[in-house]
Amino acid sequence: MSKRLVVVAGNIGVGKTSLTERIGARLGWRTDFESVADNPYLPDFYADMRAWSFHLQIYFLGHRADQYLEAARDPRPAILDRSIYEDAYIFARALHHMGNLAERDFLAYRKLFDLVVGSLPPPNLLVYLKCPVEVLMERIRRRARNMETGISADYLSLLDTFYDEWLRAFDLCPVLTIRTDDLDYVHQPQALEIVVERIQERLGGKEELDLRGG
Repeated sequence: MSKRLVVVAGNIGVGKTSLTERIGARLGWRTDFESVADNPYLPDFYADMRAWSFHLQIYFLGHRADQYLEAARDPRPAILDRSIYEDAYIFARALHHMGNLAERDFLAYRKLFDLVVGSLPPPNLLVYLKCPVEVLMERIRRRARNMETGISADYLSLLDTFYDEWLRAFDLCPVLTIRTDDLDYVHQPQALEIVVERIQERLGGKEELDLRGG
């Protein structure tokens, strides 16, 4: 199998980690995940977003660039839980929009982001998982992570809007969009096999795949 680098993108609670884990196990691919439990800035960030947003974004930029380069060097195909691009086009933009990231800091971050990303090879495929906000809210409620208690439907809707705008202009690689409203990768092997098949096809262009209903 030729080298493949796949990145999984999508809103909070959409199922990125679950899909990444299962694709990695099913195909024997390298997997890398978002730094949450071992992130030294997250507790401070959630306690005072305005004071720590810039620090957090810089940490994520370095962490994800390192993950990306390690995955690119590994001869195995790889799938990454969340793309480096979302940091800038979704989350840093949202922090700036909400007043938690000052204009000066946002511009400095974006300059560094552009330099870092410009040195990275593009992925072979971006898998974008999409789901209605009300379903995301229910999933977040069920997993009951302390750091996510302040997430609101309005915030998820804002992120959703930014995702739509970002992906309309995204042209670094093909995009596979999957609706995950009723898709259960964990308990429905058939659903996982459908996704595996689509990923292996290395879709050209942007295609909408609606897998609701299994």
